[in-house]
Amino acid sequence: MASKASPKTATPSKKAYAQAGVDVDLGNAVKSRIQSMVKVTHGPEVLGKIGGFGGLFSANFKGMKDPVLVSSVDGVGTKLKVAFAAGRHDTVGQDLVNHCIDDIAVLGARPLFFLDYIGAEKLEPAVFEKLLSGFAKACKAGGCALIGGETAQMPGMYQAGEYDLAGTIVGVVDRKKMIDGSRIKPGDVIIGLPSNGLHTNGYSLARKVLFETMKLKLTSKLPGVPKALGEELLRVHRNYQPLLATLPGNLVKGIAHITGGGLVDNFPRVLPENCDALIETKRWKVPALFQHIQENGGVDPAEMYQVFNMGIGMTLVVSEADARETVRLTRGRPIGRIVKGSKKVQLA
Repeated sequence: MASKASPKTATPSKKAYAQAGVDVDLGNAVKSRIQSMVKVTHGPEVLGKIGGFGGLFSANFKGMKDPVLVSSVDGVGTKLKVAFAAGRHDTVGQDLVNHCIDDIAVLGARPLFFLDYIGAEKLEPAVFEKLLSGFAKACKAGGCALIGGETAQMPGMYQAGEYDLAGTIVGVVDRKKMIDGSRIKPGDVIIGLPSNGLHTNGYSLARKVLFETMKLKLTSKLPGVPKALGEELLRVHRNYQPLLATLPGNLVKGIAHITGGGLVDNFPRVLPENCDALIETKRWKVPALFQHIQENGGVDPAEMYQVFNMGIGMTLVVSEADARETVRLTRGRPIGRIVKGSKKVQLA
């Protein structure tokens, strides 16, 4: 007859798992401390508590005739390498939330809730809490609830002291107010909204040029760059959704979030088949950090606009008649126009 496992045999199995690199008890202890941090992002729509098998959100679509859910998932890329080197972990949490919010804001959606994923070589309580504080700060500022997530300890999958982040966001937009680019036509004006540095893309190339080619350190200062290099590279990705939400309905015909792929690859995602975007690159001053990367890395100018945002984090398309008012409301600037074409970007 098979004997039942006694409490004494359960203890060694726990220790064995911890010795293999996964400390379940530590994970539970760390997670138990996040309730107060996350609760500040919760409104009455959030049901239950963090730690269940699923986050609960009671959606209220009052005032919407035809609500459409909008979702997106993303990561922070190799910007994490800069965070590891700097030992600073709160800003990348904000980056992830804001990036995801911006991705659905281009459709006119407002965020409802956010879920995070953290995969780590080993769970470091101080790092975990910094990441969660970043998520919570950005969620609260962005008006969305942090309702759940997953933290995985995976020894052997990551270098010591490293982790990866991913986030999923769900928002909503009334179908009649959805911004899909279908009204864009030749003659429309492109308005650019300034970025807050590199945001969350191009870091593999930036790190190669700045740290390998130029032999710079996080504390290095570059001409024309306001802060030390580490601080510049960890500038938080800007959340544009609150500003976009203030614009009058039907003013904006199309919006492109300038992330990985730069202006060249992102703008075509909102263009009709018979239109091109003519971007006049001399209409704004490219921040000095991008110039240092281009010059010292010997990067072709056209490739720079396909890798980096070059100082423009979001672009709006409006009619020529609405361009001046849009500039006033957003403090952006005209950076080009829509011309006849085949869904491409032309750089001038």
